[in-house]
Formats: sequence, structure tokens, C-alpha cells
Amino acid sequence: MPDPLPSALAGFSVSLALIVAIGAQNAFVLRQGLRREHVVPVVVACAASDALLITAGIAGLGTVVSGSPALLTAIRWGGAAFLFCYALLAARRALRPGTLAPTDRPPAPLRATVLACLAFTYLNPHVYLDTVLLIGGIAQQHEDRWAFGGGAALASVVWFSALGAGAHRLAPLLARTQAWRVLDGAVALVMAAVGAALLLR
Repeated sequence: MPDPLPSALAGFSVSLALIVAIGAQNAFVLRQGLRREHVVPVVVACAASDALLITAGIAGLGTVVSGSPALLTAIRWGGAAFLFCYALLAARRALRPGTLAPTDRPPAPLRATVLACLAFTYLNPHVYLDTVLLIGGIAQQHEDRWAFGGGAALASVVWFSALGAGAHRLAPLLARTQAWRVLDGAVALVMAAVGAALLLR
């Protein structure tokens, strides 16, 4: 019987390298962590979604998706539209200092927050490229593909937990309105850049 540990470690390393890069999903989790709004549900939604997509990729869904150009195009345009809309909202927050401080308004409803989190996950084509196609494809090359997938899913849990739980350490810095203006401005730029990259692919 093959030792599953090397495959699991490889999966952990590959997944961590892919998800650490700044993107729409990470920016959303970071902002929720800074505001301390529904952090646990957001982290669970992100990690569970990654695990589901990784499992689907290892089970063979990646082959089906990559073989359907129309589906890939629809995902790309839908994801870009969503990211541009969120970029506009973030830019609006950056231009209105009164809406930026964490105590200026009550937390968003849990349902709306989780739905937004799921949208960032499933409307982002990069998620499918990274989890379903890339991780799913690499897993097939390992002796224990499911151990590889387990390691990849664990990396997602570790990263999003650290991002959500550790964000509050920045709270003293972000207690100032100007700092939130900069953060939301950066979020707007990231969202717009990712959306533009999708359209230019």
C-alpha cells in the first residue's frame, strides 16, 4: 500500500501556493475578518467550497469543464460582471468615509454575507482553474490522489482560518477612517483587476 503522507504534503503545498495569492475571495475574507462580521461562517463557506471543488476535480469534473468552451466562456463573463459590480461598491465605500469605520453601520445579515462569499467563490473562474482543473489534474499523477486532495483541502482550511482570525490584529491600524478608505480602495482595484484579467484571457 502506498504511503499517503507524501501525496498529502504535496497537495497541501500546491493548494497553499495557489490560494495565498491576493484575489477577490481573499480580499472578501480579509474585510470580514477586519470588521469581525460572520467570520466563522465565511471561513467555513470558503473552505467547504474549496474541498467540494477539489473533490469534483479529482473525481473527473475537470475533464468535462475543460471540454466545454461555451461553459468556460459563460463562467468567465459572469464572474467578470460580478467582480466589476463589487469593485464599484468598494470604490463607493472608499469615497464615503462615513461608511467605512466598523461601528458606523450594523453588520450585514448573515444570509447576505454568506451568499456574497459563495458568489466570490463560484462566480470566479480562477477558482475552477485552480481547484477543479489544476489540483484535480496534478492529483491524478500521485499514487494516492485522494490523499493529495485531502492535503489540498486542509491547506484551504488553514489559510482561510488564519486570514479570518488574524485580520483583527490590524484593527488598531484600521480604527481610522483614512485606513478603511485605503483598504476599500485597494479592494476595488483588486476586484477590477481580476475582472479585467478574466475578460482579457
